[in-house]
Amino acid sequence: MASAAEQLASNLNFATFAKAEELKKRIWFTLGAMLVYRLGTYIPLPGINPQAFAQAFNQQSGGVLGMFNMFAGGAVQRMAIFALGIMPYISASIIMQLMTSVIPSLEALKKEGEQGRKIINQYTRYGTVLLAIVQSYGIAVGLESGNGIVNDPGLFFQISTVISLTGGTMFLMWLGEQVTARGIGNGVSLIIMAGIIAGMPRALSATLEMGRTGALSTGVILGIIVLSIVVVALIVFFERAQRRLLIQYPKRQVGNRMFQGDTSHLPLKLNTSGVIPPIFASSLLLLPATLAGFSNTTSLPGWANTVLAALGHGQPLYMIFYGAMIAFFTFFYTAIVFNPKETADQLKKHSGFIPGYRPGDRTADYIDYVLTRITVVGAIYLVAVCLLPEYLIAATGVPFYLGGTSLLIVVSVTLDTVAQIQGHLIAHQYEGLIKKSKLRGGKRGR
Repeated sequence: MASAAEQLASNLNFATFAKAEELKKRIWFTLGAMLVYRLGTYIPLPGINPQAFAQAFNQQSGGVLGMFNMFAGGAVQRMAIFALGIMPYISASIIMQLMTSVIPSLEALKKEGEQGRKIINQYTRYGTVLLAIVQSYGIAVGLESGNGIVNDPGLFFQISTVISLTGGTMFLMWLGEQVTARGIGNGVSLIIMAGIIAGMPRALSATLEMGRTGALSTGVILGIIVLSIVVVALIVFFERAQRRLLIQYPKRQVGNRMFQGDTSHLPLKLNTSGVIPPIFASSLLLLPATLAGFSNTTSLPGWANTVLAALGHGQPLYMIFYGAMIAFFTFFYTAIVFNPKETADQLKKHSGFIPGYRPGDRTADYIDYVLTRITVVGAIYLVAVCLLPEYLIAATGVPFYLGGTSLLIVVSVTLDTVAQIQGHLIAHQYEGLIKKSKLRGGKRGR
């Protein structure tokens, strides 16, 4: 028998959406916030020579700058005030998650509930400021080392660049938190997705232009489109895939009444780590080539040039390391974000148990056993989804925006946002049914 939530979900229609005034306000707020973000990606840093920077960027667009430019919605290419994007906040969040796993005091703070999470979030904001200052200062020094990129290099340019870029990142962090609280979906994820989607039309037109000039054949372009559709379908299937563990609750007596035991499910996602593994792997692999690009490669020893050539984007060694690092970070980050011991303790606290396994350590071991095996499938899925488009990019030269990482982010965030919209609609319809039942009960009473 379908649950009440499933019955409500099946009855959702456009009329339900039209009556959900609160949901419409949230959607309009989210769209307005994304518009503000996009406008900010076109406000340039002061003191930059656009022509000289564009020439320098084109020489390094195949490295980590190209990937960061994709996440920043083209702000790096234009060297706008949002050039750092939201990445310092994401990095600080990941660092805090790692620290809460290895530092007992932070782990205890995490278990304190809402107050503890607020303190950890505040630490994350401080870490974001620190990372943004360091990265923006590095960008300022790097820009000054370029040939004619900065009109008037010096201390004033460095200070203004640090303030502008750090302020842009903090504004995006605040904007993302506002979208999460007052809009729909996860604000930080939506900001990243908006930047990727903004560059997709240009990437598609560039691909079609390559076909018009003969750089790509019609068959290759059709293959790119078909592969993109297949990758999107795979992402939708695997991101929604779950392994549900049966949870039972014993009978309980309240007063003179005996209530039957209830059953529920503990959902374990096939891909618990999300999009973090491809982002980490891409950043680490492209960083050496990007740093070498800023320096004089003729001054490097021969073995260093050989290694850099072998780790170039699209090279076999790059693909091997990329797949291996994605698999490693999939297991590593899953172990960070999901603790079987804590889950087993929570089940034991609420008198829940998995049939056939004693509450406590035996339950934790079983959950860890299942999670490890489905994570193997999740790692294989992430490697396949990310490597196939990367091989196509390396072979044909299509832009980053058509890669597996960008499609993974866009589809995952879209699925989460649609699920939240559906949740708001179900809640609205459920509230409407309660009001109708109360009105009917009042009429009968009279």
